[in-house]
Amino acid sequence: MSAAPLSVSDAQLLSLLDELEYALKSAALWRDKMPSTEALASQAPFGCDLMAFDEWLQFIFLPRFRALLEAKQPLPSAMCLLPMAQHVWGADTDKESLLTAIANLDDAVNGK
Repeated sequence: MSAAPLSVSDAQLLSLLDELEYALKSAALWRDKMPSTEALASQAPFGCDLMAFDEWLQFIFLPRFRALLEAKQPLPSAMCLLPMAQHVWGADTDKESLLTAIANLDDAVNGK
C-alpha cells in the first residue's frame, strides 16, 4: 500500500514560488521587459519556440501559479519542471540554487 502524498499548504507553495523568484533574480535572469504578446501566447511547451525558459518562468509560470493559489483553484496533480531546467542550465554551476528552487517546487506539488 503506497503512502498518500503529503499535503502542502498554500503558504508553503507561495514561499517556494518566492524562492524561485529570488533564485531567478540572484542568477541575473529576472527581466524588466516583458516578452512580446506573440511570445506570451505561445502554445509550445514552456513557450520554448518564442522565449527563453527563464522568461517563461517569470512571465507565465509564476503569475499563473500564484493566481491559482490566490483564487483557491485546483493545482496541477503533478509537475516536472526540473528536467527542462537541467537541460537549460545543468552545466552552469552558478545556477545550482535555481535548480534547487525548481526541484523543491516540483517535490512540493508532487507530494514528496
